[in-house]
Amino acid sequence: MRILLTNDDGIDSPGLRRLHGALAGSHEVWVVAPESNRSGSSHSITLGTPTRFRQVAEREFACGGTPADCVLVACLGLLPVRPDFVIAGVNLGPNLGTDIVYSGTAAAARQGAFMGLPALACSLDSYGPPFHLDFPVEFVTRNLEAFGALLSESHFLNINFPNREAPAGTAVTHPARRIYKDELVRFTPPQGDLYCFIGGGRPESVHEEGSDYWAIERGCVSLSPIVIHPANHEVEERYRQATYWMGGLP
Repeated sequence: MRILLTNDDGIDSPGLRRLHGALAGSHEVWVVAPESNRSGSSHSITLGTPTRFRQVAEREFACGGTPADCVLVACLGLLPVRPDFVIAGVNLGPNLGTDIVYSGTAAAARQGAFMGLPALACSLDSYGPPFHLDFPVEFVTRNLEAFGALLSESHFLNINFPNREAPAGTAVTHPARRIYKDELVRFTPPQGDLYCFIGGGRPESVHEEGSDYWAIERGCVSLSPIVIHPANHEVEERYRQATYWMGGLP
C-alpha cells in the first residue's frame, strides 16, 4: 500500500518517526509534514502565496505550510503517484471532542477524505513524557487493512490512545463536548507593541457515556468516525418551521 504520512507536530516528531519506521517495512511510505510544530492550525490552507517544500530524505518532504497544505499539495502532484491512504500522527497530545475543530492532525485526515482517500488521525493522550507509543504504532500497523475496508470518502477516523502500555480495550465513540479554560496573557516589550498569548489550563470534557473522553478515561482506545459533510437536518427543519411564520418562502 502507498501511504502518505503527515502530522501537525512537525516532521521530526517521535510519533511520526515511530509510525514511519513500522509502516515502511511493508508499505511504500511518503512523508510530507510541516517543518515545525503547527498544532492548532485547524484546516487552514495557504492561498495567494507559494508554500515551500524541501526534500529532506528519500520520499520525505518538509513543508513550510500547514498540515492541510501537506495533504493537498502531495495529492495534487508533489508525489509522483497518488497515495492509497492518508495517516496523520501519532500526535503527542489528545484530539478529543471539539478539539478536532482546531486540530491540524484532524484537518490533515479530513483533507485526505475530501480528496477521496481513506484517512486516519491518530493521537496519544499525553502532553509530556513518557510517551507510550509502542501500542499505538502496533495497533495502526496491524489494523490498517481493516480500516481501509471500513473507511469511505464521507468520513475520516479519529483515533485517540490512552498513554499506557496496554489499553483496557477499544470503543467506537462520538466526540465529547470540550470545556476550554482559555486565558489571555499580555506582554508589552519596551518598544511598546502589545503581544497576546492564549494560556489557561488543560481542557476538560462533558462526561457522556459513549464519548471519546469517556473511553479514554477508562483506559480504552477511542475510534470516532467523523463525517466530513457539515449537515444537520434536525436543526435545518427547526429553521424551516421558524421561517414559515417569519415570512420566509413557502
